[in-house]
Amino acid sequence: MSTDSSGPSADGETGHLVYLDGPRDVEFREYPVPEPDPNAVVTEVVRSNVCGSELHVWKGDHPLKDCVLGHEAVCRISDLGENVETDSAGTPVAEGDLVAPVYFQTCQSCEYCRRGEFYACDNDYEHTGKSPEIWPHFHAPWGTHYYIYPDNHFYKLPEELEANPNVAAAANCALSQVLFGIEEVGVDYNDTVVVQGAGGLGLNATVVANEFGAETIVIDGVDERLDQAEAFGADHVIDFRELDSVEARSARVDEITDGVGADVAIEVAGVPEAFVEGIELLRKGGRYLEMGNVRPGHEVDFDPGKLTRKSIDITTAVEYDPWVLYDALELLANTIDDYPYEQLIDAEFSLEDIDDALEASERRELTRATLIPSR
Repeated sequence: MSTDSSGPSADGETGHLVYLDGPRDVEFREYPVPEPDPNAVVTEVVRSNVCGSELHVWKGDHPLKDCVLGHEAVCRISDLGENVETDSAGTPVAEGDLVAPVYFQTCQSCEYCRRGEFYACDNDYEHTGKSPEIWPHFHAPWGTHYYIYPDNHFYKLPEELEANPNVAAAANCALSQVLFGIEEVGVDYNDTVVVQGAGGLGLNATVVANEFGAETIVIDGVDERLDQAEAFGADHVIDFRELDSVEARSARVDEITDGVGADVAIEVAGVPEAFVEGIELLRKGGRYLEMGNVRPGHEVDFDPGKLTRKSIDITTAVEYDPWVLYDALELLANTIDDYPYEQLIDAEFSLEDIDDALEASERRELTRATLIPSR
């Protein structure tokens, strides 16, 4: 058991967390549960999901190394700092309330925050990257507890989501990310939007594009994902196993759009080749949102002349302004009966079975696993 008394802790209470001590080397560690600073919040983790980003970190294929793991979570407030009376939107909170935290920080003082580009904060992973030996230990939510720092935004769950925390657990990643990205790239009513990939990001992107009034086309090559895309409102699906070339898929998009091409394409497959293909699917003057390729060092041949000749605008998004999580939770609450959000989480594992959850996720045997801490 590891302990550290460098900060205040709840008397005698300990919790557990998952620590990555190198690629595929997961450890369980035990630490005292901290007492919060005056402007911080201590929570108990209700559930935390296994996102594709964690798979990259676990495999050593991500800039984040040797850290406390997890970021998609719903938590229950167990101890409020003495100065904390509301969440980041001004909604009153109390011990026992369910909340969704933004998984990164906005320091308010770096060059990017000074410019109002909070999604690009230079210190976004300041806490996540800390060793768990450093108080308050619980820097990320793969554990029994999670510490919400003063510079973490967090929001109380709307009443409509309290009975189904499964639905809200991924809001601080997939839904917030695509909501921010789609607003940045601009999707207008009656646009045609191609979504490349029907994982968690792709299905949420389909929902948001639908709600913006777009006609949606989803491309994937896994039966279950294609079925889910239709369940989440895709107007058209393209199976890349059947249309097995860029030319064939581009021809199908042209057929759907009367020979024009899509207004917007959204890359959420995480495959470098998908970026090259996306340019082919767009009309002249189209807009391209790149969100899936987040791992530096993976290259692909690309002809920039095609991009220029088609006058394609490219927008990238890897995080979001922190208040977008509030909008994402409201969107979920308002559309909870319109989409099968519960299907996004199709496997539950105890925190102790994290290795099984990671391996099943890597084999793509499930859409999204959720972790339930035992106490």
